Amino acid sequence: MGNGETRVRGIAARAGGWSARHRWAAVGIWVLFVVLAMGAGSAAGRVDVKDSDQLKGETHTAARIIEDAGIEEPASETVLLQAKGDGLKATDAEFRQAVEAVVKAVEGTGKVTDVTSPYDTRTISKDGRSALVQFDMRGDSETAGERVEPVLKAVEGVQKDHETLRIEEIGGASMMKTFDDAFGDDFQKAEYSAVPVALGILLIAFGALVAALLPVLLAVTAIMATMGLMGVVSHVMPMSDTANSVMLLVGLAVGVDYCLFYLRREREERAAGRDAQTALRVAAATSGRAIVVSGVTVCVAMAGMLFTGLAEFEAMGLASLMVVAVAMVGSVTVLPALLSLLGERVEKGRLPFLRRRSTAGNSGSRFWTAVLKGVLAKPVVSVVVATGALLAITAPALGMKTQQLTLDQEFGDSLPIVQTYNRLNDAFPGGSEPAEVVVRAKDINAPEVKSALADFRDRAISSGASRGPVEIKLHDAQNLAYVYVPLVGGSDLDKAGESLDKLRDEVRPATLGKVDGVEAPITGQVAGSKDFNDQLAGAVIPVFAFVVVFAFALMLLSFRSLTIAVTSIVLNLLSVGAAYGILVGVFQHGWGASLVGAEGVGAIITWLPLFLFVILFGLSMDYHVFVVSRIREARLKGRTTTDAIRHGVVTTAGVVTSAAVIMVAVFAIFGTLSMQSMKQMGVGLAAAVLIDATIIRGVLLPAVMALLGERNWYLPKWLNRLPDLTHDESPEAVSSPPPPAVEGQGRKVGV
Repeated sequence: MGNGETRVRGIAARAGGWSARHRWAAVGIWVLFVVLAMGAGSAAGRVDVKDSDQLKGETHTAARIIEDAGIEEPASETVLLQAKGDGLKATDAEFRQAVEAVVKAVEGTGKVTDVTSPYDTRTISKDGRSALVQFDMRGDSETAGERVEPVLKAVEGVQKDHETLRIEEIGGASMMKTFDDAFGDDFQKAEYSAVPVALGILLIAFGALVAALLPVLLAVTAIMATMGLMGVVSHVMPMSDTANSVMLLVGLAVGVDYCLFYLRREREERAAGRDAQTALRVAAATSGRAIVVSGVTVCVAMAGMLFTGLAEFEAMGLASLMVVAVAMVGSVTVLPALLSLLGERVEKGRLPFLRRRSTAGNSGSRFWTAVLKGVLAKPVVSVVVATGALLAITAPALGMKTQQLTLDQEFGDSLPIVQTYNRLNDAFPGGSEPAEVVVRAKDINAPEVKSALADFRDRAISSGASRGPVEIKLHDAQNLAYVYVPLVGGSDLDKAGESLDKLRDEVRPATLGKVDGVEAPITGQVAGSKDFNDQLAGAVIPVFAFVVVFAFALMLLSFRSLTIAVTSIVLNLLSVGAAYGILVGVFQHGWGASLVGAEGVGAIITWLPLFLFVILFGLSMDYHVFVVSRIREARLKGRTTTDAIRHGVVTTAGVVTSAAVIMVAVFAIFGTLSMQSMKQMGVGLAAAVLIDATIIRGVLLPAVMALLGERNWYLPKWLNRLPDLTHDESPEAVSSPPPPAVEGQGRKVGV
């Protein structure tokens, strides 16, 4: 056996062997790493992405100007007063009394400042039935939601005294409080429930408590270490709460998957009669290598997000990359050490009613054996049917419409504040989300600047971009002015975008653009959405090219087969396309939307398609690398290609199914959340993983490989100089002399 050990090559095999021999050292180093990472992160603190860094373009310029000026924008609130019938007008005495009562009530709370009456600011609707009282919350805008409750109660009190009017408050602080009350724990509960769900599925998969706990333990410690590392790294590249949540999702998925692959192989080898040490070496040389190849591929895919130029995406990409790398290292180091320490005790806590099922599971899946029998008997039919089905599912994606979701799209009309938002937009189109022009000049009170500001206000209305009123707020000390322009189109982002273009391309150049030394970037929700879309569109091709090219190169080097590399990319693209089609069908066209609570959304949130592509392309490689590695391993042992396909798919079916069920269950939890953006992410990820683990890996992959036959292992002679990363795929590499090389087409297939 010692001679066998010296022949073992490859990082995974060497790491697993060392860890198994130095068990306590490996566990101690891992625990020390996790503790040090968490301590360093806690000491360093986390730097989050600033508003000024979120986007490029005018939105970025405006945020930078405000930040440089040191101006803290307060949380603005609006009270909508609207007649319930057709008789009452804003000019009537009863309406005026209600306005005065609102002004007095909110001022009386001591929580607000700069209260304005609609009769002074001309914020009265064209039909005269609606008016707006506006004010700002005192203190930090980010915590305004915690202080707005007395103001809301004051407005409710006025409503009780004026039943002929609808009196409702809306704004940054009130929306913050409403959403925190309704959904504040929603996302956190989903994160916390993911671990018990994964553990429950692993208990069924392994039938033993200790074996089920190992993957969860490794995934959780990998996540904890990465959270610490994120704090340190954030001082170079800022992080965010979103990046933290995505990291948790990805970390749990890959951490559990990698351990599952390793642990299942070790148990399989022991069930086949190998001793504990040999079983561990075989698992390290086979599943360990697959984990490394898969982990590096996933890291490359996640790195694609660094090319978007969007700070939020960059943070998500880097956080995901780190947690995958940490989970990968832990899987090939501390896991073998723990398995070596536990020995037979890994079966402790066995569930009696699962004993027979668990033991029998090692021989392969009866279901997939039956499916494969049909697939391999008629591979052409299988390829045509499976590809046709996937293309049909993908077809709706050709008409995908992406946009930043409006309030009613994101949350539906279940919340009263959403109904207030819609009523406000109907009465004052664009008033709830005006464009904001940040004007900086050497002297904001200079006559030519004041004249240009007045001219801008007039032309904004005469051009048709706004119906007014256009509000100008001066900050003399900083030589800044804010110009708030309600856009025609309101919550219809397409029409509002056209109004924004008029402001940027026509109104501004003809007014503020003529004054030397004046900067006037236009920001706001509509502008931010447009700038985000423009930047994201420019990032699609670079990200796509980077991920596909590097994934292709890694597959080529890992399997030394041009055919495997090409088919890997094509199959993964089919999986991603099908996920897009399901998203569009459900959330844009409303097919089956009631099943997931997504009626009336009508669009896909802008960031999701690129995000899904990167995440899914990476995660899909988990299963692909694992299955193809097992097929190639069987081929190296002398089986025919068809027999190797059957062996590889059937023997990996259990672990792939278990891993897929865990991923689908965890992602589906996020599909139950109230926010449509999170629901879309959860449904898209769950659907893609389900398709990937069934149609792609169970039908299309074996059918395509059966059709290709020996051409699966084709590598042109001119590529023979490529580095050989195909080490350690055969158990015989660690337990007996290596098998003779098998002739493939174009090159020899061997270790």
